[in-house]
Amino acid sequence: MEAKKISASRVYKSSHVLPPDTNNHGTLFGGKLMAYIDDVAALSARKHARKSVVTASTDSIDFLKPIKVDSEVYLESFVTWTKNTSMEVFVKIIAEDLYTGEQLLCATSFLTFVAIGDDGKPTTVPKVIPETELEKFLFEQAPFRAENRKRRRKESYNLITKIKENYN
Repeated sequence: MEAKKISASRVYKSSHVLPPDTNNHGTLFGGKLMAYIDDVAALSARKHARKSVVTASTDSIDFLKPIKVDSEVYLESFVTWTKNTSMEVFVKIIAEDLYTGEQLLCATSFLTFVAIGDDGKPTTVPKVIPETELEKFLFEQAPFRAENRKRRRKESYNLITKIKENYN
């Protein structure tokens, strides 16, 4: 399977933030932004794998700045790293004030997706080729994030075991 440039998985999405999309502070609901993030990241994973994909984890969403009503929220995603059947996807979220043109980096996120074959089972994905400085940085740091995911997943299974023990 031939490796692919990271840029081949890049996806952009933008949306106008309207009053129904906001909370009582006049800023975008976190859950609404999370749905946008999952959507755009899934598209990047699917473009890279050219297979169906499922979200395996949302590793992090760091909300840095609020996104105000009547702004444009702009998301950019791309696959940063792959293992055998899984792909790490990075999403950056920028808000633009539509009156002034000021842009702010408002959030970042990492998600993991697994490619699914026609048999309904995980299937292999191509490796990635980073080109830009940001892509190289994210690619080089990916094994550390993968190790953190593995540790967090083990902790989650331990928690589930404890919860089950209390309800049996």
